[in-house]
Amino acid sequence: MTLELSADEVLSTTRSVRLRLDLQREVGEEILRQCLEIALQAPTGSLRQDWHFVISNDRNQCREVGLIYKEVWTSMITDNYLDSSSKQQGSKGDEAAWLKMMNSARHLAENFPEVPAIFLPCISGRLDGADAVTQSLKWGSVIQAAWSFMLAARNRGLGTCWTTVHLRREADVAEVLGIPFDTVQQVALSPVAYTKGTDFKAGRRKPSSDFIHMNGWRH
Repeated sequence: MTLELSADEVLSTTRSVRLRLDLQREVGEEILRQCLEIALQAPTGSLRQDWHFVISNDRNQCREVGLIYKEVWTSMITDNYLDSSSKQQGSKGDEAAWLKMMNSARHLAENFPEVPAIFLPCISGRLDGADAVTQSLKWGSVIQAAWSFMLAARNRGLGTCWTTVHLRREADVAEVLGIPFDTVQQVALSPVAYTKGTDFKAGRRKPSSDFIHMNGWRH
């Protein structure tokens, strides 16, 4: 069952969902596999497909991973950090939007142990010290596939959120999920849950003229 959104609607309304995750409703294996099959159709550099996708809807595993995420986030983020960082965001509107986002991130961290499913895109081999071309090839492939998973999830009423906080304790997460740490590198961690409502809108962004350079770099 999908929401039957248009391609443009899916692309423009797939948000980082933190506050509106339904933590009580189970996420079945079938719907997760549907999203994964779509993810595997993403472009992959040189057709190497040197990626792995670890997914779990085992509540005990999700809780263990979620507790690691919560502990790392809590150790990194303090009220002083939030206050000092918000002052570097520019205008009052930017500062308010950033603080709103960080408050929702705090909510996610506090509730991560209760999420019903998790998704971890991974890379075969580790990129420590790899050259720029190799890194670009590997990151570019797996991130496109992970985004495809998130788009497919959105169209099925599921919410996701790209996070990397847990990588400070990547080895601990690897142990929980049985990921061979020496030969497989985790890229991100996303909660996966049905959303409370499906009426997501396009996000607030700065003017496109700040970023788009047509026919060469122009200010």
